[in-house]
Amino acid sequence: MPRRVPAPLLSLLLLASLASAANLEERVVEHRLANGLTLLMMERHQAPIVAVNLTYKVGGVYEHNGITGVAHLYEHMAFKGTRTIGVTDAEKEKPLLEELDRLAEAIMAEMDKGPAADQTRMAALRKRFTEVEAQAQRFVVPSELATLYQRNGGVGLNATTGKDLTRYYLSFPSNRLPLWAALESDRMANSVLREFYKEKNVVLEERRQSTDNSPTGSLHEAFAAAAFMAHPYGLPVIGWPSDLQALSRAQTDAFFHAYYGPGNAVLAIVGDINPKKVLALVEQTFGRIPAGPPVPPVLTTEPPYAGERRVEVEFSAEPQLLIGYHKPSASHPDEDVFDVLEALLSEGRTARLYKRLVQEKQVAASIEAFSDYPGAQYPNLFVISGTPRAPHTAAEVEEAVYEELDRLKREPVSPRELEKILNQVDATLVRALRSDSGMASHLAYFQAINGDWRETFKRRDRTAKVTPDDIRRVAANYFTRSNRVVATLVKPRKREEEAKP
Repeated sequence: MPRRVPAPLLSLLLLASLASAANLEERVVEHRLANGLTLLMMERHQAPIVAVNLTYKVGGVYEHNGITGVAHLYEHMAFKGTRTIGVTDAEKEKPLLEELDRLAEAIMAEMDKGPAADQTRMAALRKRFTEVEAQAQRFVVPSELATLYQRNGGVGLNATTGKDLTRYYLSFPSNRLPLWAALESDRMANSVLREFYKEKNVVLEERRQSTDNSPTGSLHEAFAAAAFMAHPYGLPVIGWPSDLQALSRAQTDAFFHAYYGPGNAVLAIVGDINPKKVLALVEQTFGRIPAGPPVPPVLTTEPPYAGERRVEVEFSAEPQLLIGYHKPSASHPDEDVFDVLEALLSEGRTARLYKRLVQEKQVAASIEAFSDYPGAQYPNLFVISGTPRAPHTAAEVEEAVYEELDRLKREPVSPRELEKILNQVDATLVRALRSDSGMASHLAYFQAINGDWRETFKRRDRTAKVTPDDIRRVAANYFTRSNRVVATLVKPRKREEEAKP
């Protein structure tokens, strides 16, 4: 059985690690290229490895009805290659891709006629589409980008698309940095959307699995849509099915050229590097890419709430509950208080919600709280998610949650609880920044969201300054009925129940 580290020793270890973290800030080298690319570098020579994180300031929040899912779809397409990667002959491939676009447009136009559609013409178009797609496929080199990285020691190649950001990351031997720079700058400048229509079907299947056939996914989608009537945070990142089906390669390519240029990107490189040499390499590769036009901003703001919103989602599954309270963006001074509230309510088995609802009252099988939902760049939600423990109901869990939130308004949080939260923050920060990939991720994230990578280190100090009065004020201001949205997963009702007035 592992020995428990004494509290005083643990505190000393954390303090030592944090002192080291403070020194890390001084080791970050920042440079902005003429085309707008922000480059962040940190030397770490513990191993001959480099971690890179290329973050674009674009996600689902930059979409609108009609093109929802385009950012996530492009993330898939970015792995298909360029004019020189993933293809044997780009010149012969190009006219075939253009013909596929014309055929797809003609098929959609015929489908839009509904019952009046010419089925004979539709069948002929689909047949020709299949033939041309097979011809284009002959020029494709599947997964060539991933194969190149694997052969050169690359690990962890992946990407994620969220509401605010799209992120590409990888770790590899430091002597392969020139190869990475050549490949990734080519991807930024010369991406080709090949296998586009096949990949749309992949994303539609992903949507069916993650949302349409998932009780949790369906609940979250309805919850966000109810919470944001106007702001695009209410749109699903994976996209509405009809939008995905109608989305064209031209629309996706236009979205790529609008948002995926160097001026909208943050590149963090951490590991066994020489910053001066890395800067010269990045200038030679990424620096040659034109800056591109300014990124279109998100203009829509969510109007003030005029009362509680509630939504039910019917699904043949056990009940679930989501409670959300509208709150400001990550740049607001109250953000630090919400970070403390998240830890206070659900971080660990001694957290307030877990202790009261799961251990003591035993009305919930699970309970958690999380901030910055579904994104952080714009005003968002503080969310509490719970699953009732049979035979208890979602209504009982909901009532117990409100009792705990009201308690925050009445009773000051004890100094001991705040000290525990700060220790948790310290431990989490130390673990996150210990690895090169964790450091690169944090630097790129805060630069993209807050415009300042130093937030990686500043937030801890601000968390330490949060007081019991701050917590009571924020709880009283935001945790109100008129400021909340509630979504509940319920089992489908019988017909006779539906017929009742």
